[in-house]
Amino acid sequence: MSTGDVLRVIPAPAKPRAALDERARLVRQARALAWVGIAWHVLEFAIAMAAGVLADSIALVGFGIDSAIEAAAGLVVVWLFASSRAGSEPAERRAQQLIAVSFFILAAYLGIEAVRSLVAGDEPDASWIGIGLAAVTAPTMPLLAKMKTRLGKRLDSQATVSEGAQTMLCAYLSVALLVGLGANALLDWWWADPLTALAVATVAVREGVNGWRGRVDSCCAPLAVSTASDAQECPCCTD
Repeated sequence: MSTGDVLRVIPAPAKPRAALDERARLVRQARALAWVGIAWHVLEFAIAMAAGVLADSIALVGFGIDSAIEAAAGLVVVWLFASSRAGSEPAERRAQQLIAVSFFILAAYLGIEAVRSLVAGDEPDASWIGIGLAAVTAPTMPLLAKMKTRLGKRLDSQATVSEGAQTMLCAYLSVALLVGLGANALLDWWWADPLTALAVATVAVREGVNGWRGRVDSCCAPLAVSTASDAQECPCCTD
């Protein structure tokens, strides 16, 4: 038997048990974070939609719709990491595209309604409930988004990173909402509300395009880095 024949019959080395256990642990964390986000966003949706309808605020209604989309995105991640689909590239890509589409849906709705509100001169009422909700969400969503993004990079999961980006969009929206609702309540600048919605729609389009194209630093998954030199070539691995 030649050397080549010997090399051909040697089976590929199995992944170390420690690496498999680490990935399983990260998957459990990703699912737990997704469920925490889902519960919060459902509550956020109910409060924002009720306050938005009462105040006739397109920015608040958009915030509520964003919360519903984020809850759906969390369900996508839970679906993705089910045992039958974990590690499946087709499922990963499908999940990523579903999250990207949700960005486009939100952007389209906000853009249309904001323009309609500006043209019609619809003046929303002040909403202190909405201001309070945005004040709570603004500092908490970046923390959740950062945790999701780090987990997504370590799992080499584009869909999880995209969901983290969508959670960060919620943080952007919260800050914009504080400014818009505050300007309307304190300065009677009614047009700040639809302008806030347009700004968020622009960010949503950008995130949707990035998500659809699959922009993520896949080298950031430590389990996929085989050597120290490979890790040094991936600047994101040092985050």
